[in-house]
Amino acid sequence: MSDVLSLHCQHLSDDLSGLALRRLPRAALAPGEVRIRVHAAGLNFPDLLMTRGLYQHKPSLPFVPGMEGAGVVIECGAAVANVQSGQAVSFGARSGALAEEIVVPAASCRAMPAGLSFDEGACYAVTGLTAWVALQRCGRLQRGESLLVNGARGGVGWACLQLGQHLGARVVATASQPERLGFWTDQGVSVLAAGDPSLAEQVKALTQGQGVDVVADPVGGTLFDRSLRCLAWGGRLLVLGFAEGTLPTLAVNYALIKGLSIIGVRAGEYGRRYPERAPENLAAVDHLAAAGVLRPRIGARFALGDAAQAMAAMASGAVVGKIVVVVAR
Repeated sequence: MSDVLSLHCQHLSDDLSGLALRRLPRAALAPGEVRIRVHAAGLNFPDLLMTRGLYQHKPSLPFVPGMEGAGVVIECGAAVANVQSGQAVSFGARSGALAEEIVVPAASCRAMPAGLSFDEGACYAVTGLTAWVALQRCGRLQRGESLLVNGARGGVGWACLQLGQHLGARVVATASQPERLGFWTDQGVSVLAAGDPSLAEQVKALTQGQGVDVVADPVGGTLFDRSLRCLAWGGRLLVLGFAEGTLPTLAVNYALIKGLSIIGVRAGEYGRRYPERAPENLAAVDHLAAAGVLRPRIGARFALGDAAQAMAAMASGAVVGKIVVVVAR
């Protein structure tokens, strides 16, 4: 392959007008790096935010979006020992996955968990790692506690629901269209309408008037405010993102009165700050994926040629679960 087809963000925009397919020469391979033929890439909300210049990490323009994917190693640089040519791997990257090929440090990829397809292998790690770091590391969710998960239709919310139930919590979920989450209702999860002004009263009715111990919130906006009032004394609110698009503010007197903890969660940054825990986190997520606990729900698939439409579908919020861009079969 002399050149590589990729989705490029050429300029920042709110309407994705900066995205275009381009063919560019193959990237050089340095020692410690591997070249992967991408079979599938999973979309995450930060991918969309980066195209608008609204994410913490701001790649230099132009850049190729895509934080995670799965494929087959086709070339290894010098001093690579953890993977080999011909091996099926999942990989993470700060950007670059929406392409026919990607070059990443060998340390950023690992063998796909047993039993996963390329589509699943492309989109379990970011949401699974976020859920694990949020609920286990930061939220310290205990068996028998109660958990409220906002944005349950999205990939992060779905993973938090899976992990919360696995950890033995009593789980409540919110969604803008709760009728589309019949799967979780069948699993014993109480699914409530995110926009209902009586959300706090409903949550307290489900928890014998106490409120929930932990809230996992990737939505922000007005739902953050409602979620505060759903918490029990000493509760923990985990800030995972702002999918609603607006940044909430906190009246700190309420946190004082209720003894609340507001905890920001950035799973990637957590691993960089605590490098000794990073491999433990990834190993736990891989184990849970192989065991069927953290399996992504794939709500839509797009071809690489339609990757801009895939980003638009994510922006619309219409898809339940993860969006996968299929690059090769």
